[in-house]
Amino acid sequence: TLPCLPGARPCIPKDFGRGSLVCVCNATYCDTLDPLVLPATGSYVKYESSKAGKRLERSEGRFQRSLRTPGLLLTLNTSTLYQHVKGFGGSLSDAAAMNILKLSQPAQDNLLRSYFSESGIEYNLIRVPMACSDFSVRPYSYDDVPDDYELKHFKLPDEDVKMKV
Repeated sequence: TLPCLPGARPCIPKDFGRGSLVCVCNATYCDTLDPLVLPATGSYVKYESSKAGKRLERSEGRFQRSLRTPGLLLTLNTSTLYQHVKGFGGSLSDAAAMNILKLSQPAQDNLLRSYFSESGIEYNLIRVPMACSDFSVRPYSYDDVPDDYELKHFKLPDEDVKMKV
């Protein structure tokens, strides 16, 4: 197993060659993380992964008012806000859904828990492609009738109902 964060379950590594280690998640086991906690004002938390073996390695630090050392300087202006982050997530394409559905039900549960639960990475958003994408099983759209602005001919194909809905 690979080292893990305090309180987290360790990663059981699987090597696909060329430094491509992944953590195994199956019907009986998935590694987990401690619940995320916001740092105190003026502090930050950083999670880092690398081919050299870091796997969501957590470190903490404090922002400094000024820096007198050479190198990269990041200036954070907290008085100017440009956007609000609603959350984090991923895409559920045909290919992703097909791979998830090939797993046993307990493995599916573990995998989804590792993404969406407090013991996982706490995704709260999913992007679903409208109709087909380059990760679809075939080309298709939801309404091929020209000028159907009221979407009277809109229909989800069977694979979208089965794999995404």
